[in-house]
Amino acid sequence: MNDLDCVQWPAMVATLLAAWLVASKQQSRRDRGFWVFLLSNLLWVIWAVPSQAWALVVLQIGLAFSNVRGVIKNRRTPARSG
Repeated sequence: MNDLDCVQWPAMVATLLAAWLVASKQQSRRDRGFWVFLLSNLLWVIWAVPSQAWALVVLQIGLAFSNVRGVIKNRRTPARSG
């Protein structure tokens, strides 16, 4: 295994953590979750480009746009009660 293969593990952990945070009822956690998702997108692209996993690169770019949208919408949404 080369050093670049080790990037998959932090990418996977970041993706799982982000999904957990985005599911939170607390707006601040959701906001952090979208930023962690962006970090995971970057980590996956860092791994995918040298691996020539082009479909994964395109997927991560699309998901990054979705996560930016989530950051923007989450900041506009008033905090929910309950």
